[in-house]
Amino acid sequence: MTAAFADVSAAPLTELLSLAGRKAVVTGGAQGLGKAIALRLAEAGADILIGDINAERAQAAADEISDRSPVRALGLAMDVTDSESVRAAASSAAREFGGIDIWVNNAGIFPSVPVLDTPDNTWEQVFAVNTRGVFNGSREAARHMSGGKRGGVIINIVSTAGFTGTAPGLSAYVGSKHAVRGMTKQMALEFAPLGIRVLGVAPTFVPTEGNMAAAAVHPATEESGRAMTVMTNSLIGRIGTPDDIARVVLFCASDLSTIMTGSTLLADAGQTI
Repeated sequence: MTAAFADVSAAPLTELLSLAGRKAVVTGGAQGLGKAIALRLAEAGADILIGDINAERAQAAADEISDRSPVRALGLAMDVTDSESVRAAASSAAREFGGIDIWVNNAGIFPSVPVLDTPDNTWEQVFAVNTRGVFNGSREAARHMSGGKRGGVIINIVSTAGFTGTAPGLSAYVGSKHAVRGMTKQMALEFAPLGIRVLGVAPTFVPTEGNMAAAAVHPATEESGRAMTVMTNSLIGRIGTPDDIARVVLFCASDLSTIMTGSTLLADAGQTI
């Protein structure tokens, strides 16, 4: 039987948007989209655990959050491809904060290699991080959310690549993100009886440290120029920013979106129209 989610229609807007007292985990949160998301969730009042493959950068991001917002912030090493690593980070969040209410599966990689040149290990690594990482995180989050009888929200960062083909060389990435979009639907079905909502957010290309580093690997060619045009196509007159995406994630994490589960919200500046 599906749990009855609270009707918050009578709540004031400030209360609907507030995350005060809630506990959040953001994977891949040391920089880029993950860091922007963590900053906004903290600003709304949530305690934050940043899990990242780089423990030093994770702690630096957590320190920045603590300087900006009166919340608890913790940075830990987390390898989303390793279920034990994810389990340990989730246990740390539950122990330090007293539970987990929000889990954002943000960690991802996107090597650009043409299909005919893609080695098996590259394909497998993309799916290990982008797809199995989401599964590992969601499974561990749901265990803590259901165990505490408090429910929660799991938010998967999907990408517009979960809706359509994209730039040349990103076959593994596109496949992995289509899979995450499907998992978002299926997990919403399975977790609803536990009081857990599952939503996806599909960003368009935004400049982040990871995106810029990836672009720098490839020399400027006619093909790479076409790829960048595809990724930056926008109807809003500017390229998106990490905070544009973070605000959509904040909406998903807050009580403003309590009627929603299983959906993936396009934060794409009209790219997929």
